[in-house]
Amino acid sequence: MDDAQRSAAAVLDETADGLVQGRPGVRGVYLWGPVGRGKTWLMDRFHGAAEVPKRRVHFHSFFRSLHADAHTLGSIDLAIDAALGDVRLLCFDEFHLHDVGDAMLVARLLKALFARSITLVVTSNYPPEGLLPNPLFHHLFEPAITVLEQNLTVVRVAGPVDYRTVGAPDAGFAAGRFVHATAIEGPSERVALTVGTRTVTAAAVRDRTVWFEFAALCGTPTAPADYLDLSERFGCWVITGVPRLREAGTDTVRRFANVVDVLYDRGTALTVVADAPWEDMFTGLAGTLDVDRLVSRLSTLSR
Repeated sequence: MDDAQRSAAAVLDETADGLVQGRPGVRGVYLWGPVGRGKTWLMDRFHGAAEVPKRRVHFHSFFRSLHADAHTLGSIDLAIDAALGDVRLLCFDEFHLHDVGDAMLVARLLKALFARSITLVVTSNYPPEGLLPNPLFHHLFEPAITVLEQNLTVVRVAGPVDYRTVGAPDAGFAAGRFVHATAIEGPSERVALTVGTRTVTAAAVRDRTVWFEFAALCGTPTAPADYLDLSERFGCWVITGVPRLREAGTDTVRRFANVVDVLYDRGTALTVVADAPWEDMFTGLAGTLDVDRLVSRLSTLSR
């Protein structure tokens, strides 16, 4: 454990003590910082030790469930009630907001959550004031940012090491590979996969392995809910035709980052078949949202 992690762990220990003592409205923690610094590890360690009614969720899967429950129950407020249940502790991993609609849902969730004196612990690559960064919409979320800062202790976890680059994991997501297109020939059978009310086109399906062309998966308006659905059906993914990302549009890069987020969180093996060598894949993307996290996660793949 490095110094930054020890400082964060000390704050989490204070929160844990409050929960053990049964105090109402125990102050939560907002862990943020660069990728791979152990934020999720710290939160999971804290969550695992907490002996109170609790729930640990990931951003994408939480909002898929929230939207589905709102449709089934007929009300977003009823969906939020169902999501919170009787928990005293909610742990929220990969808290980031780029969509104004999701941001407004988060604002309503926070209001309900703190009204119930539920303790919130989150991890993020963004400080609270960096959420919903689009200047056209950021002001709409500023009241919710104030609520977060009033109810959570904000802790920056920014140690010197990206731990995802240390060692050579060979399981889960990292069981996949990063390979150049010359090393593998992708199939092109065109398999239509039904996802909800829509169709996503795969290049091929081999038992529990699914092949996608990058342009078909990320260059069309697919969404995290689609990737979650598909990741439950296929344990291994191969994405071919991945270009130098500076040649793809911002929305396309963000979809690719969302795909990687979902597969990484679920421990689904991913093989990336790229049109360029690793060292040229991400040049020219300085300032692009979420690219640091994308690079860090893909760096765990063998090359």
